[in-house]
Amino acid sequence: MRNRTQIMLLLIGTAILTALIVTLATVWFTQPETLTIAVGPSGGVEYQFAEKLAGLLAQNHASVRLSVLPQDGPVMAANRLVRREADLAILRTDTKIPSHARAIVILEPDMVLLIGPHVSKVKSIGDLAGKKIAVLGDDGRNEAVVRHILSFYEIGTPKARTIMQTVPTASPIDSLLTMGGFDIVIAIEPLSRIAKTSDFGDLSTRMGGFSLYGIGESKAMQLRIPGLFAETINAGLLSESPRTPDDDLDTVGLERLLVVRGKVADSKVGELMRVIFENKGELSIDQTFATAIEPPDLEKDALIPAHPGASQYVEDEEKTFVDRYSDIIYLTMSVGSIIGSLGLATFTAVTRVRPRRASERTDDVLAVTDKIKVAETPFDLDLAETELEDILKQVLRGLKDGTVSANGLDAFRLCYEHAREALNRRRHSMSGQPPPHPFP
Repeated sequence: MRNRTQIMLLLIGTAILTALIVTLATVWFTQPETLTIAVGPSGGVEYQFAEKLAGLLAQNHASVRLSVLPQDGPVMAANRLVRREADLAILRTDTKIPSHARAIVILEPDMVLLIGPHVSKVKSIGDLAGKKIAVLGDDGRNEAVVRHILSFYEIGTPKARTIMQTVPTASPIDSLLTMGGFDIVIAIEPLSRIAKTSDFGDLSTRMGGFSLYGIGESKAMQLRIPGLFAETINAGLLSESPRTPDDDLDTVGLERLLVVRGKVADSKVGELMRVIFENKGELSIDQTFATAIEPPDLEKDALIPAHPGASQYVEDEEKTFVDRYSDIIYLTMSVGSIIGSLGLATFTAVTRVRPRRASERTDDVLAVTDKIKVAETPFDLDLAETELEDILKQVLRGLKDGTVSANGLDAFRLCYEHAREALNRRRHSMSGQPPPHPFP
Protein backbone atom coordinates (compact mmCIF):
# COMPACT_ATOMS: atom_id res chain seq x y z
CA MET A 1 0.00 0.00 0.00
CA ARG A 2 2.83 2.38 0.90
CA ASN A 3 4.59 1.76 -2.43
CA ARG A 4 1.35 2.27 -4.35
CA THR A 5 0.79 5.63 -2.66
CA GLN A 6 4.34 6.69 -3.46
CA ILE A 7 3.89 5.70 -7.10
CA MET A 8 0.68 7.73 -7.40
CA LEU A 9 2.23 10.79 -5.75
CA LEU A 10 5.28 10.62 -8.03
CA LEU A 11 3.13 10.21 -11.15
CA ILE A 12 0.93 13.16 -10.18
CA GLY A 13 3.95 15.31 -9.33
CA THR A 14 5.67 14.43 -12.62
CA ALA A 15 2.51 15.20 -14.61
CA ILE A 16 2.05 18.58 -12.88
CA LEU A 17 5.70 19.53 -13.39
CA THR A 18 5.62 18.50 -17.06
CA ALA A 19 2.38 20.43 -17.68
CA LEU A 20 3.84 23.51 -16.00
CA ILE A 21 7.03 23.46 -18.07
CA VAL A 22 5.13 22.82 -21.33
CA THR A 23 2.75 25.68 -20.54
CA LEU A 24 5.60 28.07 -19.84
CA ALA A 25 7.42 26.98 -23.02
CA THR A 26 4.25 27.39 -25.10
CA VAL A 27 3.63 30.87 -23.71
CA TRP A 28 7.26 31.79 -24.37
CA PHE A 29 7.31 30.60 -27.99
CA THR A 30 3.77 31.67 -28.99
CA GLN A 31 3.74 35.08 -27.36
CA PRO A 32 3.09 37.56 -30.18
CA GLU A 33 6.12 39.47 -31.38
CA THR A 34 5.56 43.12 -32.19
CA LEU A 35 7.15 44.49 -35.36
CA THR A 36 7.22 48.16 -36.32
CA ILE A 37 6.21 49.48 -39.73
CA ALA A 38 7.12 52.96 -40.95
CA VAL A 39 4.62 54.55 -43.37
CA GLY A 40 3.67 58.03 -44.33
CA PRO A 41 2.04 60.34 -44.29
CA SER A 42 -0.59 59.84 -41.58
CA GLY A 43 -4.01 59.41 -43.19
CA GLY A 44 -2.57 58.39 -46.57
CA VAL A 45 -3.41 55.13 -48.29
CA GLU A 46 -0.21 53.44 -47.11
CA TYR A 47 -0.91 54.47 -43.52
CA GLN A 48 -4.50 53.21 -43.81
CA PHE A 49 -3.24 49.90 -45.20
CA ALA A 50 -0.81 49.48 -42.29
CA GLU A 51 -3.55 50.25 -39.77
CA LYS A 52 -5.89 47.69 -41.36
CA LEU A 53 -3.15 45.05 -41.40
CA ALA A 54 -2.35 45.70 -37.74
CA GLY A 55 -6.02 45.25 -36.84
CA LEU A 56 -6.36 42.02 -38.83
CA LEU A 57 -3.25 40.51 -37.19
CA ALA A 58 -4.76 41.17 -33.77
CA GLN A 59 -8.20 39.83 -34.79
CA ASN A 60 -6.65 36.63 -36.16
CA HIS A 61 -4.57 36.11 -32.99
CA ALA A 62 -1.48 35.93 -35.18
CA SER A 63 1.95 35.33 -33.69
CA VAL A 64 3.04 38.78 -34.88
CA ARG A 65 1.65 42.25 -34.20
CA LEU A 66 2.27 45.58 -35.96
CA SER A 67 3.05 48.94 -34.42
CA VAL A 68 2.48 51.68 -37.01
CA LEU A 69 4.99 54.55 -37.10
CA PRO A 70 3.53 57.42 -39.20
CA GLN A 71 6.06 59.65 -40.97
CA ASP A 72 5.80 62.96 -42.80
CA GLY A 73 6.31 61.25 -46.13
CA PRO A 74 7.42 58.09 -47.96
CA VAL A 75 11.07 59.17 -48.02
CA MET A 76 11.21 59.56 -44.24
CA ALA A 77 9.49 56.19 -43.83
CA ALA A 78 12.12 54.60 -46.05
CA ASN A 79 14.87 56.24 -44.02
CA ARG A 80 13.53 54.66 -40.84
CA LEU A 81 14.02 51.26 -42.45
CA VAL A 82 17.47 52.23 -43.76
CA ARG A 83 18.54 53.16 -40.21
CA ARG A 84 16.99 49.94 -38.87
CA GLU A 85 14.58 51.99 -36.77
CA ALA A 86 11.65 50.05 -38.23
CA ASP A 87 11.14 46.40 -39.14
CA LEU A 88 8.91 47.00 -42.17
CA ALA A 89 8.12 49.76 -44.64
CA ILE A 90 6.22 50.34 -47.86
CA LEU A 91 8.73 51.35 -50.55
CA ARG A 92 8.34 52.36 -54.16
CA THR A 93 10.93 50.75 -56.38
CA ASP A 94 12.48 54.08 -57.33
CA THR A 95 13.49 54.53 -53.67
CA LYS A 96 17.01 53.79 -52.49
CA ILE A 97 16.67 50.22 -51.27
CA PRO A 98 18.73 49.23 -48.21
CA SER A 99 20.76 46.05 -48.62
CA HIS A 100 19.04 44.39 -45.68
CA ALA A 101 15.53 44.89 -47.12
CA ARG A 102 13.62 41.82 -48.30
CA ALA A 103 10.34 41.85 -50.26
CA ILE A 104 7.18 40.30 -48.85
CA VAL A 105 4.31 41.52 -51.04
CA ILE A 106 3.70 43.61 -54.14
CA LEU A 107 0.94 45.94 -52.97
CA GLU A 108 0.32 48.02 -56.08
CA PRO A 109 1.81 48.82 -59.50
CA ASP A 110 2.04 52.55 -60.25
CA MET A 111 1.60 53.36 -63.95
CA VAL A 112 3.34 56.21 -65.78
CA LEU A 113 0.70 58.15 -67.78
CA LEU A 114 1.69 60.63 -70.48
CA ILE A 115 -1.38 62.81 -71.16
CA GLY A 116 -1.69 65.44 -73.86
CA PRO A 117 -4.49 67.34 -75.61
CA HIS A 118 -6.58 65.51 -78.17
CA VAL A 119 -4.94 67.48 -80.97
CA SER A 120 -1.22 67.82 -80.38
CA LYS A 121 2.05 67.99 -82.28
CA VAL A 122 3.43 65.44 -79.81
CA LYS A 123 2.96 61.97 -81.23
CA SER A 124 5.28 60.00 -78.98
CA ILE A 125 7.60 60.44 -76.06
CA GLY A 126 10.44 61.04 -78.49
CA ASP A 127 8.79 64.34 -79.49
CA LEU A 128 9.14 65.85 -76.02
CA ALA A 129 12.48 67.50 -76.71
CA GLY A 130 12.11 71.23 -76.16
CA LYS A 131 8.58 70.85 -74.80
CA LYS A 132 7.11 72.07 -71.52
CA ILE A 133 6.28 69.16 -69.21
CA ALA A 134 4.19 69.20 -66.01
CA VAL A 135 4.84 66.34 -63.58
CA LEU A 136 2.15 65.69 -60.97
CA GLY A 137 3.70 65.07 -57.57
CA ASP A 138 3.85 66.21 -53.97
CA ASP A 139 7.63 65.96 -53.87
CA GLY A 140 10.49 65.59 -56.33
CA ARG A 141 10.35 61.80 -56.67
CA ASN A 142 8.07 61.67 -59.72
CA GLU A 143 10.11 64.27 -61.55
CA ALA A 144 13.27 62.24 -60.90
CA VAL A 145 11.58 59.19 -62.42
CA VAL A 146 10.53 61.18 -65.50
CA ARG A 147 14.07 62.50 -65.96
CA HIS A 148 15.35 58.90 -65.96
CA ILE A 149 12.80 58.01 -68.61
CA LEU A 150 13.68 60.99 -70.80
CA SER A 151 17.39 60.28 -70.42
CA PHE A 152 16.73 56.97 -72.16
CA TYR A 153 15.76 59.04 -75.23
CA GLU A 154 18.51 61.59 -74.57
CA ILE A 155 15.82 64.16 -73.83
CA GLY A 156 16.01 66.66 -71.00
CA THR A 157 19.56 67.80 -71.60
CA PRO A 158 20.24 71.55 -71.50
CA LYS A 159 20.74 71.45 -75.26
CA ALA A 160 17.22 70.13 -75.77
CA ARG A 161 15.79 73.02 -73.71
CA THR A 162 13.08 70.79 -72.26
CA ILE A 163 11.24 72.50 -69.41
CA MET A 164 10.03 70.25 -66.61
CA GLN A 165 8.09 71.36 -63.55
CA THR A 166 6.57 69.48 -60.62
CA VAL A 167 3.03 70.64 -59.83
CA PRO A 168 0.71 69.54 -56.97
CA THR A 169 -0.94 66.18 -57.52
CA ALA A 170 -4.43 67.69 -57.27
CA SER A 171 -3.79 70.16 -60.13
CA PRO A 172 -6.47 69.91 -62.88
CA ILE A 173 -4.87 68.33 -65.92
CA ASP A 174 -7.03 70.21 -68.42
CA SER A 175 -6.06 73.54 -66.87
CA LEU A 176 -2.38 72.64 -67.07
CA LEU A 177 -2.72 71.73 -70.75
CA THR A 178 -4.69 74.83 -71.68
CA MET A 179 -4.14 77.81 -69.42
CA GLY A 180 -0.88 76.46 -67.95
CA GLY A 181 0.81 76.30 -71.31
CA PHE A 182 2.15 72.77 -70.79
CA ASP A 183 2.50 70.49 -73.80
CA ILE A 184 2.10 67.29 -71.77
CA VAL A 185 1.24 66.23 -68.25
CA ILE A 186 2.91 63.15 -66.74
CA ALA A 187 1.22 61.40 -63.82
CA ILE A 188 2.26 58.29 -61.88
CA GLU A 189 -0.94 56.71 -60.61
CA PRO A 190 -1.80 53.43 -58.83
CA LEU A 191 -3.39 50.96 -61.24
CA SER A 192 -6.28 50.41 -58.80
CA ARG A 193 -7.12 54.11 -58.80
CA ILE A 194 -6.91 54.37 -62.60
CA ALA A 195 -9.37 51.49 -62.95
CA LYS A 196 -11.75 52.81 -60.27
CA THR A 197 -11.80 56.59 -60.57
CA SER A 198 -14.01 58.53 -62.97
CA ASP A 199 -11.56 61.46 -63.06
CA PHE A 200 -10.18 60.53 -66.47
CA GLY A 201 -13.66 60.07 -67.94
CA ASP A 202 -14.60 63.51 -66.64
CA LEU A 203 -11.36 64.92 -68.08
CA SER A 204 -12.19 63.41 -71.45
CA THR A 205 -15.64 65.00 -71.32
CA ARG A 206 -14.28 68.44 -70.44
CA MET A 207 -11.56 68.32 -73.11
CA GLY A 208 -13.52 66.53 -75.78
CA GLY A 209 -11.04 63.68 -75.49
CA PHE A 210 -7.33 63.59 -74.74
CA SER A 211 -4.29 61.73 -75.99
CA LEU A 212 -2.46 59.06 -74.01
CA TYR A 213 1.06 58.28 -75.20
CA GLY A 214 2.77 54.96 -74.82
CA ILE A 215 6.37 54.00 -74.22
CA GLY A 216 7.17 51.44 -76.86
CA GLU A 217 10.64 50.76 -75.49
CA SER A 218 9.28 49.77 -72.06
CA LYS A 219 10.93 46.33 -72.02
CA ALA A 220 14.32 47.75 -72.93
CA MET A 221 13.83 50.50 -70.37
CA GLN A 222 13.11 47.87 -67.70
CA LEU A 223 16.53 46.38 -68.35
CA ARG A 224 18.30 49.74 -68.38
CA ILE A 225 16.65 51.61 -65.49
CA PRO A 226 16.41 49.77 -62.12
CA GLY A 227 13.03 50.14 -60.47
CA LEU A 228 11.04 50.54 -63.69
CA PHE A 229 8.92 47.72 -65.06
CA ALA A 230 7.26 47.17 -68.41
CA GLU A 231 3.48 47.56 -68.03
CA THR A 232 0.42 47.55 -70.26
CA ILE A 233 -2.55 49.92 -70.04
CA ASN A 234 -5.60 48.04 -71.21
CA ALA A 235 -7.82 49.56 -73.88
CA GLY A 236 -10.55 51.78 -72.42
CA LEU A 237 -9.02 51.72 -68.92
CA LEU A 238 -8.97 55.52 -68.52
CA SER A 239 -12.11 56.40 -70.43
CA GLU A 240 -14.83 54.41 -72.16
CA SER A 241 -16.20 57.30 -74.21
CA PRO A 242 -14.20 58.28 -76.06
CA ARG A 243 -12.27 55.06 -75.63
CA THR A 244 -8.88 55.88 -74.07
CA PRO A 245 -6.59 54.30 -74.92
CA ASP A 246 -8.26 52.91 -77.99
CA ASP A 247 -5.96 49.87 -77.89
CA ASP A 248 -3.64 48.24 -75.37
CA LEU A 249 -0.77 50.60 -74.72
CA ASP A 250 2.76 49.83 -73.53
CA THR A 251 4.21 51.98 -70.77
CA VAL A 252 6.45 51.66 -67.74
CA GLY A 253 5.58 51.62 -64.08
CA LEU A 254 6.88 51.31 -60.55
CA GLU A 255 5.89 48.92 -57.82
CA ARG A 256 5.01 49.61 -54.23
CA LEU A 257 6.30 46.80 -52.06
CA LEU A 258 5.91 45.79 -48.47
CA VAL A 259 9.46 45.05 -47.37
CA VAL A 260 10.96 43.73 -44.15
CA ARG A 261 14.39 43.53 -42.60
CA GLY A 262 16.12 40.31 -43.62
CA LYS A 263 16.71 39.21 -40.02
CA VAL A 264 13.00 38.94 -39.19
CA ALA A 265 12.19 35.27 -38.58
CA ASP A 266 10.79 33.23 -41.49
CA SER A 267 7.82 32.12 -39.36
CA LYS A 268 6.85 35.74 -38.66
CA VAL A 269 7.03 36.66 -42.35
CA GLY A 270 4.97 33.58 -43.23
CA GLU A 271 2.37 34.61 -40.67
CA LEU A 272 2.22 38.14 -42.13
CA MET A 273 1.73 36.76 -45.63
CA ARG A 274 -0.93 34.32 -44.47
CA VAL A 275 -3.01 37.10 -42.93
CA ILE A 276 -2.47 39.39 -45.94
CA PHE A 277 -3.45 36.84 -48.61
CA GLU A 278 -6.38 35.46 -46.60
CA ASN A 279 -7.79 38.98 -46.13
CA LYS A 280 -6.91 40.77 -49.39
CA GLY A 281 -10.43 42.13 -49.82
CA GLU A 282 -10.44 43.74 -46.39
CA LEU A 283 -7.03 45.33 -46.89
CA SER A 284 -7.88 47.33 -50.01
CA ILE A 285 -8.32 51.07 -49.46
CA ASP A 286 -11.55 52.33 -51.09
CA GLN A 287 -10.80 50.10 -54.08
CA THR A 288 -8.07 52.58 -55.10
CA PHE A 289 -5.05 51.00 -53.41
CA ALA A 290 -3.90 47.44 -52.66
CA THR A 291 -6.59 45.77 -54.76
CA ALA A 292 -4.06 43.74 -56.78
CA ILE A 293 -1.86 42.29 -54.04
CA GLU A 294 0.62 39.77 -55.44
CA PRO A 295 3.55 37.70 -54.14
CA PRO A 296 7.02 39.21 -54.61
CA ASP A 297 9.41 38.32 -57.40
CA LEU A 298 11.18 35.15 -56.26
CA GLU A 299 13.94 35.28 -58.87
CA LYS A 300 17.47 35.59 -57.53
CA ASP A 301 18.13 38.67 -59.68
CA ALA A 302 15.03 40.52 -58.45
CA LEU A 303 15.47 44.21 -57.61
CA ILE A 304 14.62 43.42 -53.99
CA PRO A 305 15.24 39.78 -53.05
CA ALA A 306 12.25 37.98 -51.57
CA HIS A 307 12.44 37.10 -47.90
CA PRO A 308 12.96 33.32 -47.37
CA GLY A 309 9.71 33.22 -45.39
CA ALA A 310 7.89 34.71 -48.36
CA SER A 311 9.45 32.15 -50.71
CA GLN A 312 8.33 29.32 -48.44
CA TYR A 313 4.79 30.66 -48.39
CA VAL A 314 4.55 31.23 -52.15
CA GLU A 315 5.99 27.82 -52.99
CA ASP A 316 3.55 26.11 -50.61
CA GLU A 317 6.42 25.22 -48.34
CA GLU A 318 5.18 27.30 -45.45
CA LYS A 319 5.92 25.39 -42.29
CA THR A 320 3.35 22.88 -41.13
CA PHE A 321 2.15 22.84 -37.55
CA VAL A 322 4.89 20.40 -36.61
CA ASP A 323 7.55 22.51 -38.36
CA ARG A 324 6.25 25.78 -37.00
CA TYR A 325 6.17 24.55 -33.44
CA SER A 326 9.07 22.13 -33.70
CA ASP A 327 10.99 24.13 -31.11
CA ILE A 328 8.16 23.73 -28.63
CA ILE A 329 7.70 20.05 -29.44
CA TYR A 330 11.44 19.38 -29.20
CA LEU A 331 11.69 21.24 -25.91
CA THR A 332 8.63 19.47 -24.54
CA MET A 333 9.98 16.06 -25.50
CA SER A 334 13.40 16.87 -24.05
CA VAL A 335 11.96 18.20 -20.82
CA GLY A 336 9.55 15.30 -20.63
CA SER A 337 12.42 12.85 -21.11
CA ILE A 338 14.46 14.53 -18.39
CA ILE A 339 11.52 14.70 -16.00
CA GLY A 340 10.64 11.09 -16.74
CA SER A 341 14.20 9.97 -16.05
CA LEU A 342 14.33 11.97 -12.84
CA GLY A 343 10.94 10.64 -11.80
CA LEU A 344 12.01 7.08 -12.50
CA ALA A 345 15.24 7.57 -10.59
CA THR A 346 13.37 9.12 -7.67
CA PHE A 347 10.76 6.38 -7.73
CA THR A 348 13.43 3.69 -7.77
CA ALA A 349 15.33 5.32 -4.94
CA VAL A 350 12.19 5.73 -2.82
CA THR A 351 10.38 2.50 -3.52
CA ARG A 352 13.26 0.11 -4.16
CA VAL A 353 13.39 -2.64 -1.47
CA ARG A 354 17.00 -3.51 -0.67
CA PRO A 355 17.30 -7.28 -0.19
CA ARG A 356 17.90 -8.11 3.44
CA ARG A 357 20.81 -10.37 4.23
CA ALA A 358 19.78 -13.69 5.69
CA SER A 359 22.12 -13.06 8.62
CA GLU A 360 19.99 -10.06 9.61
CA ARG A 361 17.30 -12.48 10.78
CA THR A 362 19.64 -14.14 13.27
CA ASP A 363 18.67 -11.55 15.87
CA ASP A 364 15.05 -12.64 15.53
CA VAL A 365 16.06 -16.28 15.92
CA LEU A 366 18.15 -15.48 19.00
CA ALA A 367 15.23 -13.62 20.51
CA VAL A 368 13.08 -16.76 20.08
CA THR A 369 15.88 -18.84 21.60
CA ASP A 370 15.80 -16.63 24.71
CA LYS A 371 12.03 -17.22 24.96
CA ILE A 372 12.61 -20.99 24.73
CA LYS A 373 15.10 -20.94 27.62
CA VAL A 374 12.65 -19.23 29.97
CA ALA A 375 9.51 -21.09 28.83
CA GLU A 376 7.51 -22.47 31.79
CA THR A 377 4.93 -24.58 29.97
CA PRO A 378 4.65 -26.74 26.86
CA PHE A 379 2.25 -24.07 25.48
CA ASP A 380 5.00 -21.46 25.71
CA LEU A 381 7.27 -23.80 23.81
CA ASP A 382 4.62 -24.31 21.10
CA LEU A 383 4.32 -20.54 20.64
CA ALA A 384 8.07 -20.22 20.40
CA GLU A 385 8.28 -23.04 17.88
CA THR A 386 5.55 -21.42 15.74
CA GLU A 387 7.42 -18.11 15.78
CA LEU A 388 10.64 -19.89 14.87
CA GLU A 389 8.98 -21.64 11.91
CA ASP A 390 7.49 -18.33 10.69
CA ILE A 391 10.96 -16.80 10.61
CA LEU A 392 12.25 -19.74 8.57
CA LYS A 393 9.36 -19.45 6.07
CA GLN A 394 9.94 -15.70 5.64
CA VAL A 395 13.62 -16.28 4.89
CA LEU A 396 12.83 -19.04 2.40
CA ARG A 397 10.22 -16.90 0.60
CA GLY A 398 12.61 -13.95 0.57
CA LEU A 399 15.32 -16.08 -1.01
CA LYS A 400 12.82 -17.04 -3.69
CA ASP A 401 11.45 -13.54 -4.54
CA GLY A 402 14.71 -11.68 -4.04
CA THR A 403 13.81 -9.69 -0.93
CA VAL A 404 16.36 -11.73 1.06
CA SER A 405 19.90 -12.34 -0.15
CA ALA A 406 21.92 -15.46 0.54
CA ASN A 407 24.53 -13.29 2.19
CA GLY A 408 24.95 -14.66 5.76
CA LEU A 409 22.78 -17.71 5.10
CA ASP A 410 25.24 -20.03 6.87
CA ALA A 411 25.11 -17.90 10.01
CA PHE A 412 21.33 -17.93 9.93
CA ARG A 413 21.29 -21.71 9.53
CA LEU A 414 23.62 -22.26 12.51
CA CYS A 415 21.54 -19.91 14.62
CA TYR A 416 18.32 -21.63 13.57
CA GLU A 417 19.74 -25.11 14.35
CA HIS A 418 20.90 -23.84 17.75
CA ALA A 419 17.35 -22.65 18.45
CA ARG A 420 15.90 -26.04 17.46
CA GLU A 421 18.32 -27.86 19.77
CA ALA A 422 17.40 -25.50 22.60
CA LEU A 423 13.73 -26.22 21.90
CA ASN A 424 14.25 -30.01 21.99
CA ARG A 425 16.28 -29.88 25.22
CA ARG A 426 13.66 -27.74 26.87
CA ARG A 427 10.86 -30.15 25.89
CA HIS A 428 12.77 -33.14 27.29
CA SER A 429 13.54 -31.20 30.45
CA MET A 430 9.85 -30.50 30.98
CA SER A 431 8.97 -34.19 30.41
CA GLY A 432 11.66 -35.44 32.84
CA GLN A 433 13.57 -37.25 30.11
CA PRO A 434 17.28 -36.81 29.55
CA PRO A 435 18.05 -34.50 26.61
CA PRO A 436 19.03 -36.19 23.36
CA HIS A 437 22.67 -36.22 22.42
CA PRO A 438 23.26 -33.67 19.66
CA PHE A 439 25.24 -36.20 17.59
CA PRO A 440 23.89 -39.67 16.86
